[in-house]
Amino acid sequence: MLSLSGSTGQELRYTVCEKCWLPDSLGNHRAVIEVQGAGKVARAVIPWRRRDFAPEGRSLIVTDKSGKVIANVKRVFVNREVGDILFEPEAGAGTYYVYFIKYWTKGRSNYPTVVYPPFKETADPDWLKKIKGVTPVNALVLEIQAIDELNSFYPMEVIATKAETNRLAEKHKAAEFLVFPEDRLHPVKMKTDLPQRWIQRGPQDIFTAEVSRGENFAFQLGVFAHMRKLENVTIKFNDLSGSAGSIAGSSISSINTSGINWDGVPLEKKVDIDRGNVQPLWCIVTIPESYPTGEYTGSALIRAAGTSAKAITIRLKVIDKVATNAGVDEPWKQTRLTWLNSQLGATEEVIAPYQPLELKGNSISMLGRKLGVSETGLPKQIATYFSPEMTRVEREGKQILVDDFDFQVSVKDKGLVKWVNDKKLEFRAFPGVVVWSATSKTDQVRLEVDGRLEFDGFVQYNVKLTALQDLELEDIAMLIPIDKSYSKYMMGLGLKGGFRPASFSWTWDVANKNQDGAWIGDVNGGLQFSLRAENYSRPLNTNFYLQKPLALPASWGNAGHGGVQISEEGNSTLVRAYSGARSMKVGEFLYYDFTLLITPFHTLDTDFQWSTRFYHKFSPVDTIVRRGATVVNVHHANEINPYINYPFLRTKEMKTYIDEAHQKGLKVKIYNTVRELSNRAYETPVMRSLGTEIYSSGKGGGFSWLQEHLVDDYIAAWFVPELNDAAVINSGMSRWHNYYVEGMSWLVKNVGIDGIYLDDVAFDRTTMKRIRRVLQ
Repeated sequence: MLSLSGSTGQELRYTVCEKCWLPDSLGNHRAVIEVQGAGKVARAVIPWRRRDFAPEGRSLIVTDKSGKVIANVKRVFVNREVGDILFEPEAGAGTYYVYFIKYWTKGRSNYPTVVYPPFKETADPDWLKKIKGVTPVNALVLEIQAIDELNSFYPMEVIATKAETNRLAEKHKAAEFLVFPEDRLHPVKMKTDLPQRWIQRGPQDIFTAEVSRGENFAFQLGVFAHMRKLENVTIKFNDLSGSAGSIAGSSISSINTSGINWDGVPLEKKVDIDRGNVQPLWCIVTIPESYPTGEYTGSALIRAAGTSAKAITIRLKVIDKVATNAGVDEPWKQTRLTWLNSQLGATEEVIAPYQPLELKGNSISMLGRKLGVSETGLPKQIATYFSPEMTRVEREGKQILVDDFDFQVSVKDKGLVKWVNDKKLEFRAFPGVVVWSATSKTDQVRLEVDGRLEFDGFVQYNVKLTALQDLELEDIAMLIPIDKSYSKYMMGLGLKGGFRPASFSWTWDVANKNQDGAWIGDVNGGLQFSLRAENYSRPLNTNFYLQKPLALPASWGNAGHGGVQISEEGNSTLVRAYSGARSMKVGEFLYYDFTLLITPFHTLDTDFQWSTRFYHKFSPVDTIVRRGATVVNVHHANEINPYINYPFLRTKEMKTYIDEAHQKGLKVKIYNTVRELSNRAYETPVMRSLGTEIYSSGKGGGFSWLQEHLVDDYIAAWFVPELNDAAVINSGMSRWHNYYVEGMSWLVKNVGIDGIYLDDVAFDRTTMKRIRRVLQ
């Protein structure tokens, strides 16, 4: 039980009363009141220090100890800091409850709409008249209770009053900003309020903690912009020195200012803090196991544009204990924050059953296929060697294309430009990837092509078109001539799949449709293309697409003038991706990027297909064995994997289940992906401190916990009523993918999972390859 002083001077406790009332009818929070005498009216002044805004407009319910609702209630004064209320103590002296954040739930059970009703006047007019001039009985506020620990506001969401904050700012008005060091067990959760805890402690110039050898250690430095907006906040760490050596400052970093992105590219984040706002800087350091025990002291230098550096002393006492598994088995200590910068599995290693790539001349061979490259750098030939039944690779291949890819630039009144090679085609070959580049030009435009083929048949093209003089263009288009025998089927660009139409026309509509490419082909040969540019960012999936749609490529889209036409011409199916008429100034450039997938990818393993039986439900192992299954897919919302995309809270139970399954010949795959993330994740407040890097920006809403603790700027996702598991949508590609890969590796090594079950993939092929490697 925890406590702090209320504004009335009494000791106000913050407690949890598990399952003591029904939150769906009364809300998640209440004040416990003790009426200390008999009378017609009692007065309670509740220093609730609420983080919700405009509480004066929200419902307020008073009950007696039995749960009977008191009708005669008068609000004298209500704001975020205090609630002064009068009520009729019908049951006489004793305990009463004030429920102060009531909500209603409506809408779909898995996507609920939660609203907070306004206060409803229920007091009898005669009672209101009678109590005028009557001295009320004192009602002592004993404690503030939450329905469970997850919903509790204490201590980091108990706000400081406006007066307390103003006094603090006035006292330190000579300082350019204030810093509040905070330990890892008390994550900063509010952006526009200080916690009362910080008023009581005051700003500090030192952070001290104990850390084990080999531990991933995290701590916070909360920066408060009390005087003005702070721009471009940075942090630098000096070495921590001790009698036995030193901890290099370069080994300490803040995930809020820097890191390694999901694609391996170093990430520098710009941190601005509006006046009156708080920004925690989460700092991470891994102490090597070999470090001797002792005290290490150094400093962190925090500055913003136009300010001097503020030094915070960092004092870490390395104790005589070695952290197991770097401490990541205890994620509530934020020991997994180092995972955000992980590059585990980010290699070019070939993944089975694929084979190393072979470059001969201008042709690259991969498992069952071959890609030829023209002098322009674009595809020249694409061959398939898969047999019609897809069970073997044959010696003789068949061409998918009837001619080269052609990139056409049509100049007004001058026709098509004729490309002349300006930079010889150059290759760099590795077992898992081959890259190449070429440049072609005329006196009007230059075409720079960079290509990349990976071992599984994925091709990425970066195509830069630069104007060498002012131009009026009739069109810019790419032609893909596919052999009719390998264009029987089509899927994409609005077609759900099936036989390819003889003619087809499509234009861009990113505001409403997640469409930028299609697949055309047959069972043993085909081609998928996607049209992109430098502004490509992965959109949100499925029913969340409209909240973060595709970005229209300036090149291919051309303000809506671009599109795709497909027609039959002789023995070919011609795909023409065009962008329409436009003007280009000398020196102006456009990126006509695109990706290809050469299909199929590998032969069918018919023995696996016939011998594998999937069971898609969490059930007792013996039940699954009796049904004859060999693999069980364990979704979320069950005993061993309760919370969506965060399978780290019942790992002992999960391991026990998997061990039994393995003993009885079963394999176990679990549901775990990236799209949305449970509010039960220990790292939730840390990720919120990263702005919209990991959580997508949105209008908020959803389940009560989300509205009361995240407040705003998020997208509410899947909700499981039985578990109160409320998910939040991920932003797309972010460092959470690094965490996800590390998490899967941890589950393989420590829990024994055999794989993952995916029903909606919200990450890219780079992450998928990394996952495949750690599972392998």
